[in-house]
Amino acid sequence: MPLELAQALTASRIADLRARLAPLFAGTTLPVTLEVGSGHGHYLTAYAQAHPERFCIGIDLIPDRLERSARKSTRAGLSNIAWLHADVRLFLEALPDNAHLAEVFILFSDPWPKRRHWKNRVVQSEFLTALATRCAPEARLCFRTDHAPYFSYARDIAAEHPDWRLCSEFEEPWPFELVTVFQQRADSHQSFIARRRAGVPPVSAIEPPSTPASSSE
Repeated sequence: MPLELAQALTASRIADLRARLAPLFAGTTLPVTLEVGSGHGHYLTAYAQAHPERFCIGIDLIPDRLERSARKSTRAGLSNIAWLHADVRLFLEALPDNAHLAEVFILFSDPWPKRRHWKNRVVQSEFLTALATRCAPEARLCFRTDHAPYFSYARDIAAEHPDWRLCSEFEEPWPFELVTVFQQRADSHQSFIARRRAGVPPVSAIEPPSTPASSSE
C-alpha cells in the first residue's frame, strides 16, 4: 500500500474512533477500565457487573467477537460498558485529551511465538510509552498469558520501562478472577501487574502511528 494511502486510511480510522469515543467520555465521570483484545467479552462483562463504579471499554479486531460481547452485556443490563472495533494504538491516539485510563487488562493476547513475528506482540516499549501518556497516575496494567516466553518478554519490557513500576504479587494481587474461554484452553498461565509512574510526558508526546498494529487475542 502506498504511504500516502496508508496515512490517509489511518487518519480516517482515528477520526472515526474519535467520533465514537467522544459521547462515551462525555457521558461518564467514572474511572475507565480498558481491555485490549476483549475476545468474546466474558471477562469484561463480568468485571463491569462486579464494578458498577467503573466504566469499561473492550476493544477487539474481530467484529463477531464484539457482537457476541454486546449481546452479553445487553442481557446483563449493563450501562457501564462499551465495545469498539479498534486497534489499541489507534484507540490511544483517538482518546479525548481529557480522558485518562485507570486500569488496563491484556489477557491472553497473541504471543506471536516465532522470533520474526515478535514485533507484532502488543506489549512493546513504544506501546507502554504511548499507554502511559493516556493513563492516570498510578493506573494499573494487568497482563496475563499462557505462553511462558511471552510472559518473560513482556515482563522484562515493563520492568525496564521508565514509565512503569512492576508490582509484586504480595503488594498487588490479581484484581478480578474469571476463567475465560482462552484461559480454559490453557494448561497454566502467568500474570504481572505494573503501575504507571508519576512524571509521564503529556498526551501530545504520542507519535501518530503510520499503520495499525495488532491488538486482539
